[in-house]
Amino acid sequence: MARRLATTLYVYTFLSEFVLLYPVYALLFADTGLSDAQISSLFVIWSTCGIVLEVPTGALADAFSRRLAVVLAPLLTGAGFALWVWAPAYWSFALGFVLWGLGGTMSSGALEALVYEELERHGHEDSYASIIGRSETVNGIALLSGTAAAAPVMDAGGYPAVGAASVAVCLLAALVATRFPDGAAAKKAADDEPGMIDTLKDGLRMARRDARVRHALLLIPGIAAIWGALEEYTPLLARDTGVTTATVPLLLLLISGGIAVGGLLAGPAARLSTRAVAFVIAGAAVALGLGALSGRPSGIVAVGAAFAAFTAVGVVAGTRLQQGITGRARATVTSLASAGTDVGTIAVYGLYAGLAPLGHAAVFALLSVPYLGVAWWLARHRAELRPEPVEV
Repeated sequence: MARRLATTLYVYTFLSEFVLLYPVYALLFADTGLSDAQISSLFVIWSTCGIVLEVPTGALADAFSRRLAVVLAPLLTGAGFALWVWAPAYWSFALGFVLWGLGGTMSSGALEALVYEELERHGHEDSYASIIGRSETVNGIALLSGTAAAAPVMDAGGYPAVGAASVAVCLLAALVATRFPDGAAAKKAADDEPGMIDTLKDGLRMARRDARVRHALLLIPGIAAIWGALEEYTPLLARDTGVTTATVPLLLLLISGGIAVGGLLAGPAARLSTRAVAFVIAGAAVALGLGALSGRPSGIVAVGAAFAAFTAVGVVAGTRLQQGITGRARATVTSLASAGTDVGTIAVYGLYAGLAPLGHAAVFALLSVPYLGVAWWLARHRAELRPEPVEV
C-alpha cells in the first residue's frame, strides 16, 4: 500500500509542477501590454487568494473528501491557464490567478493529510517523512524539466502551444489523483460526521489548545517563509558574484540541486533529535550568510547547502505537525501552516524591498540571522516538539 501511495504521489507531484507556462507567464503578461504595476497587482491577487482560501479549503477537504480536493486542484489551475492563453487580458489574468490560488489551496493541506492518514491507517506512518521528502525532490525535477521543455515548445507554437501543454498536464494530474485512496468513504459512514464549520472550529481549537500542534504551526513558517522568499532573489545574488548573465542559470543549478538533495535527506533528518535539528538550522543559517557575503561563485555552493538543510528540516517540521494532529481536522490544521507560511513569505518580500539598497549579499546575510532565533526557540521547546513513539 505504501509503495502504491508513494508512486501516485510522485507522479501527481511531477505532473502538477511540469507546467511549461511557469518560466514564460510573466512574458505573456508583458506582451499582452500590461504595465509593471498591473503585473505586480496580479501577484498580490494571487498571494491574497492563497491566504484567504487556505484554511476554508482545508476544512472543506476534511468535511467532504480529501481525494476530491486533490482531484479538483489541477483542474482549477488548468482552467486558469486556459483563460490566460486563449483570452489574454487583465481580467482573465486576474481570474486565472484566483483559480490557480484556489487550486493550490485545495491540495496543499488535503494532500499531506491524505498521505499521512493513509500511511497511519496501514501502520506505515514512520515512512511519511521519507515519502514527502522524495516528493519535494520530484517537485524540483519537474520544475527543471518544465523549464527546459518550454523553450522548444515556445519556439514551435508560441504561447498557445505552451498553454495547451500546461492544461494537458493539469488534466493528467487530475486523472492520476483519482488513484489516491479515499479515506473519506469510511468516514462518511458515520452519522456524526461534522460539517465544514464544525471541522473548521475543531482545527482552530486544536491549534489553540495543543502546545505541540501550536509550536509546529509556528515552526513551519519560521523555516519555510524566509528561504522560500529568498529563492526568488537567487538569480540576482548569483549575478552579483561577477559572472556573466549566461552563467547565472548554471549557478542556479546548485540551488535547485541543493533543494533536491534536501528532499532526499528528509527521511534521515526525521530521525534526528529536536536539539540536533536546531543545530542543523543554526549551521544552515551560518552557511547562508557566509556564502552570500563571500561575493564569489563558490559561495553559491554554501547557499545551496543551506537550502538543502532548510528543505529537509521543513519536511521534518511538517512530519512533527502530522504526528501531533488528532481527530478529523487534519487538512484544516495543515492548511493553517500553509497560510502562516504565505503570510510570512509576503512579509519577507516587503522586508527585502526595504533592505534592497544594501545589496543582495547583505540582505541575504541579514535574513539568515532570524534562523538563529528559530534554532534557539526550537531547542528551548524541544519537549513539546519531540515526536511520540509510533505504535505499529
